[in-house]
Amino acid sequence: MRLSRLLLVTLLFGFAVLSPLRSQAQGSPYSVIVPVNDISDAQRDIAFTTALGQVLARVAGGQDLRSNPGYADATKNAASLVRKYQYQRSATGISLQVDFEPGTIRRLIATLGVPSAGVKPPVLLLVEGADGKLFDSSSLGSLASSASARGTNVTYPDATSPPDADKAAAADAATLAAINQQYHTGLVLVGKLRSGGASWTLISGGQPQTWSNKGATEDAVLSDAGNGMVDRLGKQLNVIGSGVSEGKFWVDGLKSAMDYASLLSALRADPSVSSVSTIGAQNDGVLLDVKASVPLSALAANLAAGGRLLLSKSAHDGADATLSWLH
Repeated sequence: MRLSRLLLVTLLFGFAVLSPLRSQAQGSPYSVIVPVNDISDAQRDIAFTTALGQVLARVAGGQDLRSNPGYADATKNAASLVRKYQYQRSATGISLQVDFEPGTIRRLIATLGVPSAGVKPPVLLLVEGADGKLFDSSSLGSLASSASARGTNVTYPDATSPPDADKAAAADAATLAAINQQYHTGLVLVGKLRSGGASWTLISGGQPQTWSNKGATEDAVLSDAGNGMVDRLGKQLNVIGSGVSEGKFWVDGLKSAMDYASLLSALRADPSVSSVSTIGAQNDGVLLDVKASVPLSALAANLAAGGRLLLSKSAHDGADATLSWLH
């Protein structure tokens, strides 16, 4: 049935042995694991401040809030915002898992002038060594740490059936749809390490960005890649609007009323969207009128980063941005 017809249808602590990076990547955005030298009060207070900075950046969608009025005072009082904490011991030393109360963090974000903050989906890391084998979480610690320190979360492929890295780098729609279904993200970093450096492809909403880097050590190469990834995501996704933006989105690939309802739900769930209405429909596409607090190009990029939509380079008459719904 064509979509045009369907539109008419109606405080705790102790020691634990676990992997800090995997826990951090897959846990709550309000929970952070930071390394500490010891379990002294001084080290704990430093860890609380570091953890709060990471959580604020993460919940603000990766925006750098350090220059915002009130930020310094908030981080000085980090201990008062901690809901619980727990020390962990691993082969690499001691770390501290710090959990913050979500409502308190969201209110603090608002007072720092970011009312439309939203947690970005994690970046799936598909990084191959010189032997062509995918690195696991233990090998990607420096990349994950540099990204997490700046508010970007990562996740890792299932070792038993990982996505095809080459197809992901080529923005193959079927591969990206499968990644979204399993990992709930439209952000993928594909890396290929070689002696002294690596090549990288960052996929965000189906659009690739490529670069290469070098380093004296493998960890240096990976850490630099994490920062490079965050920089590129920031330029694309962390755009702050100066007023209300209004325009039109064309979205195709909608095969059912359920797809249409899910699309509207995704738009209305975005904190930057103030209103969305349907103007018309043709075949498997709809034309939407959208009002948002960010430029429409940034809104489209952020929606695609969630994994259900792909940015399209083709234009549609009357639309400011064109996207495709993924299945």
